[in-house]
Amino acid sequence: MPSTEASTDTGTGPGSPTGEATGDTLDLRLSDELVALLGEGDPMAVTPPSDDARTGDLLDAPERWGPATTPAGVFQLVPVRVERDLALVSGWMNDPAVAAFWDLAGPAAITEAHLRPQLDGDGRTIPFLGVLDGVPMSYWELYRADLDPLARHYPARPHDTGIHLLLGAAVNRGRGVGTLLLRAVADLVLDHRPRCGRVVAEPDLRNTPSVSAFLSAGFRFAAEVELPDKRAALMVRDRALRDLL
Repeated sequence: MPSTEASTDTGTGPGSPTGEATGDTLDLRLSDELVALLGEGDPMAVTPPSDDARTGDLLDAPERWGPATTPAGVFQLVPVRVERDLALVSGWMNDPAVAAFWDLAGPAAITEAHLRPQLDGDGRTIPFLGVLDGVPMSYWELYRADLDPLARHYPARPHDTGIHLLLGAAVNRGRGVGTLLLRAVADLVLDHRPRCGRVVAEPDLRNTPSVSAFLSAGFRFAAEVELPDKRAALMVRDRALRDLL
């Protein structure tokens, strides 16, 4: 079992209950009225896709949120483009420390099959590169946890937003970078998604460094959750507690 922070599954592989790559998502579409009722010169520069309106309905267009300044450097989420990023992301997936939790090792086609349903979907889950001081160094997925199969396994609330993370290069592991970036991304979610009251994650309970990184980033351990492919630690960062933890 890998012991580095960056083996950081904070997410799950394609057989897990989260992410559209399984094809097992909740086929729930909220009307605008119901949503309102419930919720009250850089080579990596972001060009908003033509279907932003669709994405914006569900995750409030994170590709437009801009960078965050962290103690580790300037960080930005950049939407994955398969033609540009597949080799990089697939390489990370073949790192044994990552593969132990994501289960996407093998030819690049395996990673592509994980990415395509998200990129071609309705915007309830979006894959990103994490770019730190201009260097792609991590892979992220933001997803609507309340519209995901994960919602069958915990008391979900409208607009709960989930995070998956892996740190790509071993040099970024085990020195607190994951903690800094988890806090930064959770803050971005809470700053730009006013209807979202909680950011959630479900790392494998065995991935002690990942769970520890979430705790250090202001998340609280909410419960153990039995998911189809793992026993997970449900981690929650509450808007109401963000300045206290």
